[in-house]
Amino acid sequence: MRPQKVLFLCIHNGARSQMAEAFLKQLGENLFEASSAGLEPGSLNPLAVAVMQEAGLNISGNATKSVFDLHSADRHFDYVITVCDPEAAARCPVFPGAHQKRQWSFRDPASFTGTQEEKMALTREVRDQIRSAVREFIRQETNP
Repeated sequence: MRPQKVLFLCIHNGARSQMAEAFLKQLGENLFEASSAGLEPGSLNPLAVAVMQEAGLNISGNATKSVFDLHSADRHFDYVITVCDPEAAARCPVFPGAHQKRQWSFRDPASFTGTQEEKMALTREVRDQIRSAVREFIRQETNP
C-alpha cells in the first residue's frame, strides 16, 4: 500500500505547516508522505525552529515552499490540511484537485508579542497542539 500524501498549508510556511509536516514524518510510520507549503513563503520562524529542537526534531534546514510551485509541478495529495489561525483563514491557501480537505486552526507564532520567553511559551503551546492534532489524524486515518 502506498503512503497517503498529505500537504499542510499556511500563509508563510514558516512555522505551523513546517511543524505539522515534521510531526507527521516522525509519527506517521511510513504510512504518510508529508509536505508543506505556503501562499507567501517566507523564512523559517526561529521560535518554531527552537521549540521543535526541544521536541527532538531539527527543522532548521527546511526550505519554505510555495503552494503555487507544488501545483505547477502537478503534485497530487490525498489530504490537504490548512493550519491557519482564524484571523488569516480567508487568506489561507487553497490547493486545487481531488483530495480530502481539513482545517486545523492554530495561532501564528509570528504574531506573538512579549518577552522572548513569553513568545517561546506560546510557541510551545502551538507545537503541542499541532503534535496532538497530527496524532489524532494518524489515529483516525489508520483505525477507521
